[in-house]
Parts: sequence; C-alpha cells; structure tokens
Amino acid sequence: MNEYGPETYGERNADVYDEWHADLDPADAVRCLAELIKEGPAGPVLELAVGTGRVTIPLAAQGIDLRGVDASEAMVARMRAKPGGERIPVTIGDMADVDTGTDERFAMVFVVFTTFFFLMTQEAQVRCFANVARRLAPGGRFVLECLVPDLARYQRNQSLDTHRVDHDHVRLVAVRHDPIGQRFDGQHILITDQGIRLAPVSMRYAWPSELDLMARLAGLEPRHRWGGWRREPYLGTGAHVTVYEKPA
Repeated sequence: MNEYGPETYGERNADVYDEWHADLDPADAVRCLAELIKEGPAGPVLELAVGTGRVTIPLAAQGIDLRGVDASEAMVARMRAKPGGERIPVTIGDMADVDTGTDERFAMVFVVFTTFFFLMTQEAQVRCFANVARRLAPGGRFVLECLVPDLARYQRNQSLDTHRVDHDHVRLVAVRHDPIGQRFDGQHILITDQGIRLAPVSMRYAWPSELDLMARLAGLEPRHRWGGWRREPYLGTGAHVTVYEKPA
C-alpha cells in the first residue's frame, strides 16, 4: 500500500482496536509470560508493539518491571489512559530497532498477536532479531506469538471475509496476497448508516522455519514451540508461540 508505514495501523485503528479485538482474552498469554519470566534471569522485560497495553498492563500489575516500544502515539495514548498504563515507560519508534533510549539488558523481549509481521520486509525482521539478541541478558528469552497463514483461503490471491453483521453495521476484511513477497495488504471495512470507514493493515509473514533461521543468525537458540499460550503441542497450523533463548 502506498504511504503505509510502521505507525499507520495504530494511528488509523487506535480508537476501535480494543473494541474490535474484545474477544481476545489475554489471560493465557499473561499467565504463560509470567511463568517464563520467573524461569529466566532477573531483569526488566520489554514488549515490542505494546499497543493499548492489552498484555503489558496485567503483567505489570503482577510486579514485573516492564518497558514498551510502539510506532503509534495514538495506541500508546490509549494504553496510558487505562489504569496502570501510565506507569509503563514506552518509547515511540520502530520495533525493529529495539531502542528504549537506554543500554539496559532485558530478561525477556516479547511480541504477541502476530504483530512481529508488521515489520514489512525480511531485512527488518532479521534486524529485529539481531537487536533483540544484542539487548537480551545471558539466558534471556525472545517470545513470539505468530500465525501461520492458511493460504487455501485465498482464491486468485485475494479474499473477502465478513467479520460481523449487526442491525446497524457490517464489518468486512478485504485482503490481497503477494505470495512472492509473503505479504498481505488489506482493509477492515466498516459500513454503517453514517458512511464507510477504512482501516488499512499490511504484514509480511514468515514461516516457522524462517523464524528459526533468523534466530540462528542472531545467535539465539530455540527452546519451545507451542500451539498456544497453554503450552499445547504445535501441530503445524494456526498460531504458535515460540521461545528463543540467548546462550548464557
């Protein structure tokens, strides 16, 4: 998409993000991340693409020392308006840089809800892995929740899905798929009697084996790959939670 940048999704979607994703309960993610933090070295924890604080705020409520990075000031403003959100330090910037304005080392860096794929090139994703590895303490972990796309959904490399139909509105998602660039360009389309609202979203997906190679290039070692935050076995489809570790 022309003029689509790292901040576009958040700036265009911040006011409806929590409403549109209200069915995503963060409880399992928060519980699993808290367990992984206890298993690892001591130190602060960093969330990439912190967004509206859906995961970071309840983690911080458990006494975990958290930081955040996000490209969208609008999304971070939503987080800071929530109870507890104003106490979490957040840097506005590109999550590939893993830059919090300090030289501190992190016990864990994590990114949830497939947001890692908002890095739109392979180069940016590789750079993110390298910068995460540089900022992790020995024994620290990089945790990613990513979706393996179901390409069978796309006829002629495109799809149109109906996400909601109500008495006064319809929400659709239209997507074009670029199989060579491993890229999706889409629009959330909200149609009401007040008019039409467009909310663009683009992402560059990576297969689990490609993520493993990025980790190896960064000097990180695979530790776990689960089918979800309850540590269920990963069967090769749908979302996975993958944990990489920096050698001690």
